[in-house]
Amino acid sequence: MALAFTGSLRATDIAEIRSIMANRVESGKAVGIVAGVIDEKGRQVIASGRVSLDGAQQPDGDTVYEIGSVTKVFTSLILADMIEKGEVKADDPVAKFLPATVKVPSRNGRQITLLDLSMQVSGLPRLPDNLKPADPANPYVDYDAAKLYDFLSRYALTRDPGEKYEYSNLAVGLLGHALALKAGMSYEELLRLRIFEPLGMRSTSITLSEAQKKRLAPGYDAALKPVKNWDFAVLAGCGAVRSTANDMLKFVAANVELTDTPLKAAMRRMRSLKKDTGAPDLQIGMAWHLLIKFDAQLWWHNGGTYGYRSFVGFNPAKKEGVVVLCNTFMDNDDLGRHILESRYPISIAHEHKTVPVDAAVLERYVGEYEMTPAFKIEVTRDGSKLFLQATGQPRFEIFAESESEFFLKVVDARISFLTDGLILHQGGMDQKAKKVK
Repeated sequence: MALAFTGSLRATDIAEIRSIMANRVESGKAVGIVAGVIDEKGRQVIASGRVSLDGAQQPDGDTVYEIGSVTKVFTSLILADMIEKGEVKADDPVAKFLPATVKVPSRNGRQITLLDLSMQVSGLPRLPDNLKPADPANPYVDYDAAKLYDFLSRYALTRDPGEKYEYSNLAVGLLGHALALKAGMSYEELLRLRIFEPLGMRSTSITLSEAQKKRLAPGYDAALKPVKNWDFAVLAGCGAVRSTANDMLKFVAANVELTDTPLKAAMRRMRSLKKDTGAPDLQIGMAWHLLIKFDAQLWWHNGGTYGYRSFVGFNPAKKEGVVVLCNTFMDNDDLGRHILESRYPISIAHEHKTVPVDAAVLERYVGEYEMTPAFKIEVTRDGSKLFLQATGQPRFEIFAESESEFFLKVVDARISFLTDGLILHQGGMDQKAKKVK
């Protein structure tokens, strides 16, 4: 266990965080976890576990992790900064910044705007249907601009842009690509010049230096098996960034204005616009999600690749924030939210009670379930075990609480099987998928 810096959390709070993190490591759910907290009185980094299973080194505030979809917040911050500087407009169609040969879909005369992409209301699906990686363990590495342009040019929107929230890696990846084209540089160079250098985030990047590689925590899946790092091509804006707890605390400090930075106006802009997501107590701004609960407003985003999970959140009113980084595919969102708001519950796996289910019943659930044309869930069986795999995600075992109700251990989610489909219960949302095979 490692503790750095001096902050304002009470000793009892620190002890609780340590205990939760140590429990997750010691129970075999995670290899290592780092949590960073910050407020007006200081900052602290708390760590548990090891950097890798085959070593004794403990992680710390300078250990490098993939942060996955937290990258989306940086992409939208670039957009907000460009709007502030008059370089683009929020309602500019994304088609304006792409080659003229690309036919970006529209509907009922409504074009997809830059702001639509940022606020997850573009009408584009979670993933493109031509994302068919040569290496499923590194799914984005060979998805290039030609494939993106092909998808956009033939896709037909099922609803108007701006009409409804639907979380989309494709949308924000497209946004990052369009902004890079507008700036005339790579997405990574755009991040470095517009965000990382102004905020002093010297250990944050997409391409790792030799020094960063030495501090990179290798990734592990939910079964603690080593997995590949992810590399991105055209969709880098949705999840390509790697960072450290210390650097992400600098980012949080800028967002809650504990430090004065050139990005203050852009960061405020990101929280000035809000849309409902359809989930209770949950709205979205520019990339940031807003949880309104317990008389508090908590802004947050999480991320995950096959071997990492991340959570970043803050409360602007209290000028406090949290970062949780883990090099295992293990959901720690509850820990991040609990640190920000002590009334937010911690998920405890042993609250679920598993029951045996007849193999013939399990066999009925085997098949393919379609949530959207580009996002499907495949259910498979291996003897008495049932597994679930969503498009672009790892395969996980699901456990029965009753004949039709199942839960996942790696994330806080449940599955209800119906006669014609299933319902995924996660993040306060109930999403139905129809059985198609």
